[in-house]
Amino acid sequence: MNTAVYATDEPPAGTVDAVVIGGGAAGLNGALMLARSRRSVVVIDSGTPRNAPAEGVHGLLGLDGTPPAELLRRGREEVRRYGGRVVTGKVTAAAPAAPSAGGDPRFTVTLADGGTLEARRLLVATGLRDVLPEVPGLAVHWGRGVVHCPYCHGWEVRDEPIGILAVGPASVHHALLFRQLTDDLVYFTRGTALDADTRERFAARGVEVVDTPVAEVVTGEDGGIAGVRLDDGRVVERRVLAVATTLRARTEGLDGLGLALEELPGGTGRRFASGVAGSTGVPGVWVAGNATDPTAQVGASAAAGALAGARMNADLATADTDAALAAARRAGAPA
Repeated sequence: MNTAVYATDEPPAGTVDAVVIGGGAAGLNGALMLARSRRSVVVIDSGTPRNAPAEGVHGLLGLDGTPPAELLRRGREEVRRYGGRVVTGKVTAAAPAAPSAGGDPRFTVTLADGGTLEARRLLVATGLRDVLPEVPGLAVHWGRGVVHCPYCHGWEVRDEPIGILAVGPASVHHALLFRQLTDDLVYFTRGTALDADTRERFAARGVEVVDTPVAEVVTGEDGGIAGVRLDDGRVVERRVLAVATTLRARTEGLDGLGLALEELPGGTGRRFASGVAGSTGVPGVWVAGNATDPTAQVGASAAAGALAGARMNADLATADTDAALAAARRAGAPA
């Protein structure tokens, strides 16, 4: 994946209120809420957003069709407007550090360039990786002729000849959603089970089922998808392929936090476990966006980041008040 290049801020010295790991919609909106609450906040962004190959963000009210890079550029500007900092870098380690004298959590975040940051709270918004099935010729079309979300890309591929490359039970539901967008839909079973009832339902909706194994995706002279070549040599002409990817939260560098991971149903991926507003079992750490909600679109991820940021600020406000009360009591105590 290409790495975005943009201006980076100088990391601050001393302990900051919050470090946000991940500069996508969830991370930036969480940082925005914290910065607007006058919290010192640093966003660490590796510059490798999941939706980088897409031409536009869709289903986001008021911003539908905005290129992903432009949306993130605006987000960084907004965070900086309120005093937040955005640092380009990759987190190689994050772990709890010794708490304050009053017991307030502390964390150390280490970057690939050797720099470190100290924070009172962490927001993990690392997003996820889409793992495609190993079909020759498939990956080169990811984000263009190969799509995964009918709500993110469906309108743009409407009325095209679409093929579903099955990966398991989730692909049946996938097919029904894409059938809403085109009358020309082919379901390639790729060795996955398809019971008689489902075949009957597909037939009723005019969905063609192909059981012959898939050999490769064929690229046309225009650089787009021309079709799917089967093991018997036949080519089924398609312009778009939809596939339910395996969704895996980005966990690199975060083992030291001890965050719990959960497997998604049906072997469809793995996420960080979270509770209300992105809370985790590790005091002082929240998680938001696709790292914990793999199917969330940009708007939902941004909203989750905002809610997590607000809860983090509330937690910090309580800790600040506890510390002030303890200091006042010490000052008023008889010598």
